[in-house]
Amino acid sequence: MPHIACHQCDLVHHIPPLPERATVRCIRCGAVLLRTKPNSIDRTLALLLAGLILFSVACSFPFLGLRSGAAMQETALVSGVQTLYNQGMTGLSMLVLMTCILIPLAQMLGLFYVLAPLKFNRTAPFAGRVFRWYRSLQPWGMMEVFMLAILIALVKLGEMATIIPGIALIAFSLLIFVLAAMLSVLEPHQVWEKLGGNHE
Repeated sequence: MPHIACHQCDLVHHIPPLPERATVRCIRCGAVLLRTKPNSIDRTLALLLAGLILFSVACSFPFLGLRSGAAMQETALVSGVQTLYNQGMTGLSMLVLMTCILIPLAQMLGLFYVLAPLKFNRTAPFAGRVFRWYRSLQPWGMMEVFMLAILIALVKLGEMATIIPGIALIAFSLLIFVLAAMLSVLEPHQVWEKLGGNHE
């Protein structure tokens, strides 16, 4: 029988087979230990593939266009990082590169590496290690903060030039919601169970 430690008080619980849409709470402190979600891996993989497509669009097409009179200038997500670097803002450019491009991509690829074989009842080498690494990176994805900064910049730049949203901006916005939905349907306990682990 698998067991799981409470995230609040560390009490170890033995978990029996659960029905769909069940909620398990700690018998000591009442914290939610897990919630079972039907078709968790299938739904997560579907959203993950959609996220990878949106991510490729967000990195490949123009992000924003600025029109001032007859002059028109476009910027992309990656070229925006390069512009920050060229302007001497090395720390900021590295922060944007890591939190908005490299870490989200690493998370999606790592999760795909773990879940795709599980779909066919197989286990990838070092899958447990990769899944732990994926979960440890979750707080470092800050796409929502970057999007908020863009919205603030749009308000300020709108007074000086005409803002033309690019297809990459739309894809980036949709990607934020897709990744949030992916996290909501993913059931880590089920993943650990299929990987042969007995704890989170």
